[in-house]
Amino acid sequence: MASWQTLRDLSPDGAIDHLASLYELAIEAERAALTRFCDGGRVPSAAERARFRYPELRVHWQQDASPPPRSRRAWAKLQVPGEYRTTVTQPAAFRPYLLEQLQTLVRDYGTTLTAGPSDQEIPYPYALPSGNELSQGAISAAELARHFPVPMLSAVGDEIADGLWRFANDAPRPLAFFDAARVDYSLRRLVHYTGTDWRAVQPWILLTNYQRYLEQFIDWAVAELGRPGSPYTRLAVPGGDEVRRGDPPDKAASVIAASPWQRFQMPAYHLLRGEHEEGVSIVNIGVGPSNAKTITDHLAVLRPHCWLMIGHCGGLRFSQQIGDYVLAHGYLRRDRILDDLVPPEIPVPALAEVQRALEDAAAKVTGESGDTLKQRLRTGTVVTYDDRNWELRWSQERRRINLSRAIAVDMESGTLAAQGYRLRVPYGTLLCVSDKPLHGEIKLPGAATEFYKRAVGEHLEIGLSTLDILRGQLTALHSRKLRAFEEPPFR
Repeated sequence: MASWQTLRDLSPDGAIDHLASLYELAIEAERAALTRFCDGGRVPSAAERARFRYPELRVHWQQDASPPPRSRRAWAKLQVPGEYRTTVTQPAAFRPYLLEQLQTLVRDYGTTLTAGPSDQEIPYPYALPSGNELSQGAISAAELARHFPVPMLSAVGDEIADGLWRFANDAPRPLAFFDAARVDYSLRRLVHYTGTDWRAVQPWILLTNYQRYLEQFIDWAVAELGRPGSPYTRLAVPGGDEVRRGDPPDKAASVIAASPWQRFQMPAYHLLRGEHEEGVSIVNIGVGPSNAKTITDHLAVLRPHCWLMIGHCGGLRFSQQIGDYVLAHGYLRRDRILDDLVPPEIPVPALAEVQRALEDAAAKVTGESGDTLKQRLRTGTVVTYDDRNWELRWSQERRRINLSRAIAVDMESGTLAAQGYRLRVPYGTLLCVSDKPLHGEIKLPGAATEFYKRAVGEHLEIGLSTLDILRGQLTALHSRKLRAFEEPPFR
């Protein structure tokens, strides 16, 4: 079995290579043992089972006389000398991310990197390519669980992200927000919910609550793939198929039409650039704060650069018109789903870089600026409810809404912002007013159809333009506003 490598000259590239080698050896050993067990009932020995373990990465910092350089960077910072650890899954797929973190730590702190097998077992479904190859076999899950590691949700959690990890002066500190088992759990859930390979998810993410935005995104993506000079190379669709640059229009249309997106709870489409370049994803998260929390719990393990909510809202002010935009700078969180994790009294700040990018993108797309833009783009507080029929409780909610000075109401934005804050993923919200429930302009089928035709395309274009602006602002985007005073070094 591969052992620990403690090499003071182990480079970031070398460390990731060793992690990848350890991971592949462990996966191959576990798959081979599963095959032997299923074919002939051979039970893996204790020595064999000891090989079914995630690799572990350790970063050691022995501070010398000179302090580390000062930096505005929010991540890849060490608070105190000592050892930092995390287990790692899929090191090859996460190589660009790991390399970025480790190169910075070695350069700024002179850290020592070591890698070796951990004590954390790889659950057997995570060792299989799709995770369910054995589900229809003659051997029951109970039999497999007797002899192979299984996913234990009691051993998977967000204690590090939520600041609940046990601190001790003589103990190693966490290197990352999520360990290998937590990441693997979410990778499989992403495939389940979105219908796409988790590797296709891009670091720039649009979240919406209407399928019409996905339809507009598909049209834009196909046009990009056919545009000379476009940086995009392929579009991944639910069900596992792809449209590639150079595909004839009839093939693209057939791939998209054949996609079984209706089978998935939160279908997603991903427009990719070249290898290790950063494209854009869009996910229809559906309606409600529960869905919003569910998908972002899983997207967060990929450490995206930003997620933006582009959806519809109810306007709360007389002066608003159907089709106006709401740029959220605060949230009245009545969703309740995160109250134990991020209590309502904890402020969820607006991120200046995202706010400016959204406003600049709106000006670019609409061709409006100054007072003319302000008439259509209003900044203010958004109320997020867990009850779609909150209007029926207006007599109870009226005073709170007035005190908050809220200008719009929806069911997802506050949850997505709180999740971004909690899981250290930059976030933002740009909503489009689709009805005014307190002023007699409710969303009836005829009016809604006309609104969708007019508003969705422009709204999506603003979201995409915002992400283009933010691509050039990564250092500032990963803001210190999202970091606590005791944080894992990794972004």
